Amino acid sequence: MKILVPVKRVVDYNVKIRVKPDGSGVELANVKMSMNPFDEISVEEALRLKEAGKAEEVVVVSIGPAKAEETLRTALAMGADRAILVETEEALEPLTVAKILKGVAEAEAPGLVILGKQAIDDDSNQTGQMLAALLKWGQATFASKVEIGDGSATVTREVDGGLQTVEVKLPAIVTTDLRLNEPRYASLPNIMKAKKKPLDKTSPADFGVDTAPRLKVLKTEEPGGRKAGIKVKTVAELVEKLKTEAGVL
Repeated sequence: MKILVPVKRVVDYNVKIRVKPDGSGVELANVKMSMNPFDEISVEEALRLKEAGKAEEVVVVSIGPAKAEETLRTALAMGADRAILVETEEALEPLTVAKILKGVAEAEAPGLVILGKQAIDDDSNQTGQMLAALLKWGQATFASKVEIGDGSATVTREVDGGLQTVEVKLPAIVTTDLRLNEPRYASLPNIMKAKKKPLDKTSPADFGVDTAPRLKVLKTEEPGGRKAGIKVKTVAELVEKLKTEAGVL
């Protein structure tokens, strides 16, 4: 079985986000970028399934600018076999990404697609579900445990009330949650080996996908600063303030 893992290049989670002075978006110039943390978990899970003998090949794909090759090389250094870069300088919406991934999946014919449940830049949490709908495959979202059986996958997923276990027929789409695993660090020898692993480049046009945006961001603003808290002397005073000022009782 082949596993396809989409990965996204995002602003590193340790970086403090800055809004452009004109409010047109987030400042990306001279900002550290890295692989989306949820996608790192997806790569790790795919590699563990391969090491367990459940898959023969792990292919990573990224859709973005030429610099996204660095993100793919990171995945290759972790242990992925080869990579595909769908190169575009445009900011793509989740539906457009899902359509491109559909084209990649049809070309690669994987038995399983594992991707992060969301990206930390837009927090859309849409691409995996849209991809499943476009491919007409089963889906298991927010996975905290994945087990591959004979022609099916058993996935434990996190829901509001606790945990839910579902079984989906392969091929299928799985989106990963934080508690699925702890991603490995790439060793120096593997980083050097990753430079020689195959990385194919293509474009959205090769899949016949129109990348024109359907939404327009009118303005981006930083959240307002939090006000300082206050101390109360008694529980009665606390309850009174919750009633009159906070409006929660």
